[in-house]
Amino acid sequence: MKLTEHIFLIGFMGCGKSTNGLCLARLAGTERLEMDEMIVKEQGMEISDLFAQYGETYFRDLETKLIGSLREHRPSVISCGGGAVLREENTAMMKSMGKIVLLTASPMTIYHRVKDSTSRPVLNGHMNPDDIRKLMEIRRPRYEAAADLIISTDGKSVEEICREILCQMNSQ
Repeated sequence: MKLTEHIFLIGFMGCGKSTNGLCLARLAGTERLEMDEMIVKEQGMEISDLFAQYGETYFRDLETKLIGSLREHRPSVISCGGGAVLREENTAMMKSMGKIVLLTASPMTIYHRVKDSTSRPVLNGHMNPDDIRKLMEIRRPRYEAAADLIISTDGKSVEEICREILCQMNSQ
């Protein structure tokens, strides 16, 4: 499959955007861009340090700028930060450049995937299934409104998830 537009992977932290993005890019014969990695490289600071030093709004501004710059990039699989679609302008830009795929997972699955991570500033002090569930519920309407496609990652292999994405995209 040759991509003619970007595939933006969105969803809560730990839902599998990075892992599935690598496989999806391989299957689609393109590259995966990791938004958080690109921001860390450009800023020379970890995301948690950016949040601590400059605040969430500054970080969200960096995301918006980066999304806008992707217009000039060849069609790729883009793993977005967990909050990238919290801004309407980001969602509108993404939709104008490609398809938005929401990856979902249960709060318990998310917890098991991220519990040992220290690079999730939004979960600092809230690293438990109940707090994860609450934050997921707050974000869920925004994620679902942005999504062209919704794929559950619970109990599936990376290969199964990526083939499901490509199959559903081909049938649209």
